[in-house]
Amino acid sequence: MSILNVLLSADQLVVTVDTWAEDALSGQASAGAKVLLIPQHQILFATRGSAQFFLRIYQLSLEASFRADFTLEQLTAELGRVIDQLWPNYAKALAEAGLPAEYCTTELVLGGWSPKNGRMTATAYAKHDATVPAVVQPITGQLSSPGEPLQDWPPSMATPALFESGRRPAQWLNERSGRKVAGGGCCWDSCSKAKRWSKTWAPSEQ
Repeated sequence: MSILNVLLSADQLVVTVDTWAEDALSGQASAGAKVLLIPQHQILFATRGSAQFFLRIYQLSLEASFRADFTLEQLTAELGRVIDQLWPNYAKALAEAGLPAEYCTTELVLGGWSPKNGRMTATAYAKHDATVPAVVQPITGQLSSPGEPLQDWPPSMATPALFESGRRPAQWLNERSGRKVAGGGCCWDSCSKAKRWSKTWAPSEQ
């Protein structure tokens, strides 16, 4: 488990994640990059869920980004289908490793500058069941996962608010699970048409 918050305006995209990672087999804790870039196109990828699946999706998308005809719009349209195509092998690998079904889940966000639309855009993807197509949801203003801890929290792109919006759900997840499943550090990445920047602060659960 982890956190994933998105704020979107016409000229800016901000994604906040935690850095807590845990080996599914050994339980060994570490830190993971849950926001990755395709910098030449001002594109962000972020995840909540399986790091292994996320890295495979990112690898394929990064390879595609070298094509002369690559566009964010095309990747956005194709990504749901790619997730569905990769899912059976991923689910099979988890089952063979003896991991519980709760590990077979992913939430992804793809966003960045859209030349076609002349603004920043972002789309959320979720997959939990091999028999059901990936859920594809355009983000119109904000997205929080989990959303319950931030129901009374006003969205803001100010740095202190971004870190607080990461701390709250991490703490909520840990309390609900009875053990540490989120936190470590809080990292936000932001991009616009012309630039991209990031900042990390730790710990996110305190």
